[in-house]
Amino acid sequence: MRYFIVFLLAIFSNFALAQNDTLVANLQGTVINSQTRLPMNNVHVINTSLVKGTITDGNGFFELPARANDTLLFSYLGFETIKVRVTHDWIKNKSSKVVLTEKAYALEEVVLARYNLTGYVEVDTDLIPVHEDNYRYSISGLNAGYEAGDKSPGAVTKVLQSIFNPADFLYNTFGKRPKQMEKLKKMKQDDTVRELLATKYDRQTLAALLEVDKDDIPLILQNCNYSEYFIKTANDLQILDAISACYEEYKILKKNK
Repeated sequence: MRYFIVFLLAIFSNFALAQNDTLVANLQGTVINSQTRLPMNNVHVINTSLVKGTITDGNGFFELPARANDTLLFSYLGFETIKVRVTHDWIKNKSSKVVLTEKAYALEEVVLARYNLTGYVEVDTDLIPVHEDNYRYSISGLNAGYEAGDKSPGAVTKVLQSIFNPADFLYNTFGKRPKQMEKLKKMKQDDTVRELLATKYDRQTLAALLEVDKDDIPLILQNCNYSEYFIKTANDLQILDAISACYEEYKILKKNK
């Protein structure tokens, strides 16, 4: 009988813990500078699990909804971006301190531009070549176009092949990660997340939100036929919109198969 009671208690304890993992609480915390130990204002705090975001106030304080085992992303210009797991103790104590460390920058070699500009717009516009290699084709029935590289007939064929023969890589990325891809809509709706991504170019935050490897993002865009120039120069918000458009087109093509 004693063992049976212990067994029941163990079951109820596990059930209670499982219930606590699904409960959403208003998590609080303070972000401070590791060197000065002073609170940090305007730090972006993103719950990558619920796709909810906020920024710290003048006292470094933040509050946002979270559950046990959710992942919080802390990002601030010039500081290392960190990920922190929400614990039961944090929720129980209602507040915690998070420490950010400044990035260590190494001086890089200065590279001079290959164009000898004069400072006169009329002259300099003739010195700098204009690249027209990011032409986009619009396909009827799809939400957005595809970058093909140029306007040649071969480029059009490349677009059609890309669309009507989706690469296995896209299936592995989109088809096997439906929950992660559904986060795209939430990311586009949260102003704090969009504001943060608009200032980012390192793909680190976007990869954490999508739960994909950072190196997979260029591959996704290549398979969606975006140009190398766009992939290298776009900010994270533009990349998010591009992946979102590609995913919506992928769903249409998959549905019509």
